[in-house]
Amino acid sequence: MKRSVTITLALFVALSSLVSAQTRRKRASANCPPVKEAPERPLPPVSDEARRGMEERLKEARARYEANPNDPEAIIWLGRRTAYLGPVKDAIPIYTEGIRKHPQDARLYRHRGHRYITLRLYDLAIRDLERAASLIRGKPDEVEPDGLPNARNIPTSTLQSNIWYHLGLVYYLKGDFTNALRCYRRCMEVSKNPDMLAATSHWLYMTLRRLRHTRDAAQVLNAITEDMDIIENRDYHRLLLMYQGKVAPESLLEEASQSKGALSFTTIGYGVGNWYLYNRRRADAIRLFDRVVSSQQWTSFGYIAAEAELVRMASRNSNYRAILK
Repeated sequence: MKRSVTITLALFVALSSLVSAQTRRKRASANCPPVKEAPERPLPPVSDEARRGMEERLKEARARYEANPNDPEAIIWLGRRTAYLGPVKDAIPIYTEGIRKHPQDARLYRHRGHRYITLRLYDLAIRDLERAASLIRGKPDEVEPDGLPNARNIPTSTLQSNIWYHLGLVYYLKGDFTNALRCYRRCMEVSKNPDMLAATSHWLYMTLRRLRHTRDAAQVLNAITEDMDIIENRDYHRLLLMYQGKVAPESLLEEASQSKGALSFTTIGYGVGNWYLYNRRRADAIRLFDRVVSSQQWTSFGYIAAEAELVRMASRNSNYRAILK
């Protein structure tokens, strides 16, 4: 009798473990919707030297994760390094695993939300980034280390500024400028250095102009000066100077076109194209957005924003390109 009870108990434990494992898998699946609809494109080209460095850092991140798979820092860096080399969607299940293990860690939602933006899964990005925003409420901010350090190796953003910045961006991409404004206002509160001030001011200005709050948009430019100590967001700074009337849009485009980095052109190109829209130069805006999305920089925010504009135009009028003739 005792042996029968033991066997029954063992079977019960085994069955419970199996059900528990299946439940965990279902929950993980629910937290990580399929991303097969995401664009399958090669990542923007990098030099052989840069790629070797990225591959080495990915190898280090994987070793760190394998040594301690429950460490949230190890999970985050494995996800970041994986996304840098692509496919980008391979980072999603890494962050999802981290969220299952650390459901109160805002950083994991912030990074998965960012990658959902890259994959054009905007509703999923909003869900993650709103969750991240709720988790940081009332907590002190913290510097977020750069995955690709700038020239001075000085991080310019924080966890909270990145959450609000990316949440504002995804609302902007969806054309929900009211919610984008809410997020960028919050982001301004935690943009404490010239680089973040320039980046946030740029998107806040564009959001206000899209809402036709011209006077409020002009006030955003009051904090922008030509001698700001910009480390990495020079393109945003130059666009802000253009909004002030200190740089001509055509000269800014020419400058960006001659730049060695195609990424710079996508940022400048979208900003100038958007400025054309404000000033009723719709045909010029469409031509410029077309130039931006003809580049290989499909992961950049300028490219994604230009793409979103063209998609919205097409959805409103299938013959929208007729105005180019």
